[in-house]
Amino acid sequence: MDIRHADFDDLPAIVAMLADDPLGASRERLESPPPRAYIDAFAQMNTEESDNHLLVAEINGEVVACLQLTFIPGISRLGMTRAQIEGVRVHADHRGKGIGEALFKHAITRAKARGCGLVQLTTDLTRPEAKKFYDALGFVASHAGMKLAL
Repeated sequence: MDIRHADFDDLPAIVAMLADDPLGASRERLESPPPRAYIDAFAQMNTEESDNHLLVAEINGEVVACLQLTFIPGISRLGMTRAQIEGVRVHADHRGKGIGEALFKHAITRAKARGCGLVQLTTDLTRPEAKKFYDALGFVASHAGMKLAL
């Protein structure tokens, strides 16, 4: 398995994984070619100065997992930079094989190398299996996340 930055050609596979669950099916658009919004977001993330990184795990040329890793500089906690992990998916045919764990370990290693003092994520409360996965990786549900849809 290889873990690497996503290429533009990976975008359809990434969107397909994001759409492949009840929550994603209601908020993603699986179309060919991908809607312009995905293309524009991908281009913005891939600028040289971006602190957003879309990572994929690939096996035999197939993208089987993805996550977004964002570095957030801050003033609090003595100017600590934190890493945010979002958009985590493992292809349904490849779950339970350690791919997600390997992808997370890679992201955490990158966060440490970047000098981050914290890795954070949110998980939807309707996904108890995801919470178990994050618990097993050592994440602690120490805060209550809140969102405001705009």
